[in-house]
Amino acid sequence: MEHSYDYLIIGAGMTADAAAKAIRENDVKGSIGLVGDEPQPPYERPPLSKALWKDKTVDAIDLGTAKSGATLHLDRRIESLDRAAHIARDNRGDSYRYRRLLLATGAAPRKLPFDGERVIHFRTLDDYLALRRFAVAGAHVGVIGGGFIGSEIAASLASNGCKVTMLFPGEAIGAGRYPGALSEFLNAYFREHGVDVRTGTKVVNGKADDKGADLALADGKTLRFDAVVAGLGVTPNTVLAEQAGLKIDNGIVVDNRLRTSDPDIFAAGDVANFHNAALDTRMRVEHENAAISMGHHAGRVMAGANEAYTTLPFFYSDLFDLGYEAVGLLDDRLDVVEHWTQPNREGVIYYLDRGRVRGVLLWNVWGQVDAARELIAEPGLHDAENLRGRLPRLA
Repeated sequence: MEHSYDYLIIGAGMTADAAAKAIRENDVKGSIGLVGDEPQPPYERPPLSKALWKDKTVDAIDLGTAKSGATLHLDRRIESLDRAAHIARDNRGDSYRYRRLLLATGAAPRKLPFDGERVIHFRTLDDYLALRRFAVAGAHVGVIGGGFIGSEIAASLASNGCKVTMLFPGEAIGAGRYPGALSEFLNAYFREHGVDVRTGTKVVNGKADDKGADLALADGKTLRFDAVVAGLGVTPNTVLAEQAGLKIDNGIVVDNRLRTSDPDIFAAGDVANFHNAALDTRMRVEHENAAISMGHHAGRVMAGANEAYTTLPFFYSDLFDLGYEAVGLLDDRLDVVEHWTQPNREGVIYYLDRGRVRGVLLWNVWGQVDAARELIAEPGLHDAENLRGRLPRLA
């Protein structure tokens, strides 16, 4: 079957949803098609490791994309893209003509060298639903990874009565992103909340059956779990863009209008490598704010707007009763300035490079993201003293 759309969106995540709604706001008549490889329509992704483990329901995370008037083609994968003919083809043999195209193909989780029903590479709603079946009170779940997803899912599982063992090769949770003392605090904090935190532990292999999974460690030991969750990071889904001959460099390279090397093709979200003016660097961001803001901007430009994407995305996390929002680069190799109201409980951490603020971590400090963005954009030099009291800024 052949379909034809003014605007075709490949991908069915939060970026695609934001783009479809922005297109409709700016073009009330243009036809919109959206093709995604998941069976569900676009949904909020952050609740998968946060709110769905508390009181939010699966029905509540649906984004209502169809209300934009977009036609959704779900559980399909685009396998080829003919730029000259402006046609995309899927794995079922259908083709899609387009006038303008958005690649919102996202990213895929890095995987362990073995698989099984009880080995979950956590990324999608189906992954959440699979883990929920096994994560009953008292179940022993192994979480591989001490980064963003690993720490969130370990906290959520422990809060739901699971016995959790967290394994990762680094020295501390969030190592490399947080200051050393804060990472060490998190190790102790997670242990206080019942998580068995095993630092310096590398998983080299494993096997799974219908009752559980075994992890083989580098030290020769084997651990048995009822289920295993892998939070090993992601890689951008660039295969289609590569096949089409678009420029690739740690994602799909876009200009300040989010256009690829083909002026009729745009890219946004996890998969897009864009230049940020405030940091004067190219970056690829794998968080909700980037997905939504880039999708919205791409949709506007596809529908005729002529505006540069200048947003510096922020990200956030919840870890038991701690939480944070962060902007810019969080890299402990930079000059780190810590201002604590309560040590490791409430404070602001600045990341400086040659006197310029490059990142801000708002630890249990809320409502300061815009002020942090302004600070990062400032050309002036900063140090520990003149940053004292800068944030939080009172309204």
